Amino acid sequence: MAVPPDPAATPDGPTGRPGVRERATVPVLAFGGILMAVMQTVVVPLLPDLPRLTGASAGAVSWMVTATLLAGAVLTPVLGRAGDMYGKRRVLLAALGLMTLGSVLCALSSDIGVLIAARALQGAAAAVVPLSISILRDELPPERTGSAVALMSSTVGIGAALGLPLAALVIQYASWHTMFWATSGLGAAGFLLAWWAVRESPVRAPGRFDVVGALGLAAGLVTLLLGVSQGGQWGWGSPRVIGLFVACVVILGLWCVQQLRVERPLVDLRLAARPRVALPHVAALLVGFGFYANSLVTAQLVQAPEATGYGLGLSIVGSGLCLLPGGLTMLLFSPLSARISASRGPRVTLALGAAVLAVGYAVRIADSRDLWMVIVGASIVATGTSLAYSALPTLILGAVPAGQTASANGVNVLMRTIGQAVCSAAVAAILVHHTSPVGGIPLPTLHGYLLAFAMAGTVALVACAAALAIPRDRAPGGGLRTRTRTRTRTRARARARGRADAAVRDEALEGA
Repeated sequence: MAVPPDPAATPDGPTGRPGVRERATVPVLAFGGILMAVMQTVVVPLLPDLPRLTGASAGAVSWMVTATLLAGAVLTPVLGRAGDMYGKRRVLLAALGLMTLGSVLCALSSDIGVLIAARALQGAAAAVVPLSISILRDELPPERTGSAVALMSSTVGIGAALGLPLAALVIQYASWHTMFWATSGLGAAGFLLAWWAVRESPVRAPGRFDVVGALGLAAGLVTLLLGVSQGGQWGWGSPRVIGLFVACVVILGLWCVQQLRVERPLVDLRLAARPRVALPHVAALLVGFGFYANSLVTAQLVQAPEATGYGLGLSIVGSGLCLLPGGLTMLLFSPLSARISASRGPRVTLALGAAVLAVGYAVRIADSRDLWMVIVGASIVATGTSLAYSALPTLILGAVPAGQTASANGVNVLMRTIGQAVCSAAVAAILVHHTSPVGGIPLPTLHGYLLAFAMAGTVALVACAAALAIPRDRAPGGGLRTRTRTRTRTRARARARGRADAAVRDEALEGA
C-alpha cells in the first residue's frame, strides 16, 4: 500500500515550539488505538444472526472472529519489526489503511468468504498500539511520555467497552451493513488524522528484513492459536488438534534455531531471554488471560434468563452497557498509573494492577446476582487491567534499545493476544462442563461462572508474582527517562541549527 508523504515532518510553530499537529499526536494515536479495539468487538453482537444473514454455518461464521485473532497475532510482531526498520509512521498508516479496507469490504458483501478475508485484513490493526507507543517514546519529551504511554495502553479496554454497546445499538436500529459503513468512516478519519498529525520517527534499525523468520513465526502462531481456538469445537483429543500442537512445537523450535543464527532476526531471542524483558512478556500473557475472562463471562451472565436463578435477562445492548463503566474507569486511571510508575517504578504498577485485578474477581465471586455488584466487580477488574496494561510498555521501553521498541512491544502485545485466546478456550471448557437444562436448553450454571472467576483471579495473582520478580531499575524509569532526555536535547539542537541557518539565509537575501 502506498503511504503519503509526511506533512508533519517539521514543527508547525514559527519558533520551533510544538504546533497544532504535534499537540494532536497523542489524542490522534489514542483514537487509533480505540478504533482498533472497536473493530475487534463490533462483530460480537452479530454472531448469533450471521448464519441467517449470510446463509453460512455457525462454524463458518465463527471464523470471522478467528481470522482476526490469527491475523493480528501474526502481523503484530512482523509489522512492529517493519516499523523499526522502515519507519513507524509509514507502517502505522498501512495498518490503519488495511483495517479500514477490511471494514469497507464487510460493508459491501454478504458472502462469508469475503467477510472472513476482510476480518483478517482488520487483524493488521493489532499493530497500531505497539507502533504508537514506540512513536510516543521517540517524539515526546520525558515529562509527557509516561502519561501518554499509559493512555495509549488503556485504549484497548476503552475501545472494547465502547464497541459492544455501540455496535448493538446500530444493529438494533439499522442494518449490520450500516454498522460496517460507520466503522469504515471512523477508520478513514483515523487514517487521515494520523497522516496529518504524526511525524515520522528518525529512530531506525536498518538491515534486511527476516522473511524466513516472519514466515516461520506465522506458521507457528497459526498452528498454536488455531488449535487453542478450535479445540473446544473439534475436540481437544482429536487428531487435528493434537497434530496442530505437535506442529506448533516443531515449527517454533526450528524458528528459534533460525532466529539465533541470523544476523538481524525478526525477534531478538537473546534480548527477549533477559529477565527485564522476559518477565514482562510472561506477565502480559497472564494479565491478558485474567482480563479477558471478565469480558467473556460478564456478557453471558447478565444475558442469561432469570429462570436460571442468577441471570438478569438483559439484552445485548444492556450487557454491553454493563461493561461501559469499566472502560471509563480505564480512561480515568491511566494518569494514576503513569504517576505510580514515575514515583515507584513500572514493576510496582504492574504488580499492583494484577493484585487489583484479583480483588475484582473476588468481588465477582462474592456476588454475581445483583446488577450493581456485577458492575462494581467488572469495574475493579478494569481498573487493575488499566494499571497493568499501562505499566507493561513502560517496562519494555526501559529494557530494550531504541531501535527495537516497536518489535519488542509487538511481541508483548502478541503475548496478551495468546493469553486472551487461551482464556477463551479455558472459560469455554469450564462452562461446557457445568451446565444445567433451563426450558430444555443447557445453560451454564452459576457455579461454572464462579469457577471461571476463580481461575482468572488465580492467574492474576501469578501475574503479580511475575511482576515482583522483575529486576529493579537503579531508579524508577531511569533508563527510559535518560534516553528520552537525550533525544529531546538532540531534537532541540537540530531545531536551533535550523533556525540559525534560516536567519543566515535571510541576512544573505537582504544583503543581495
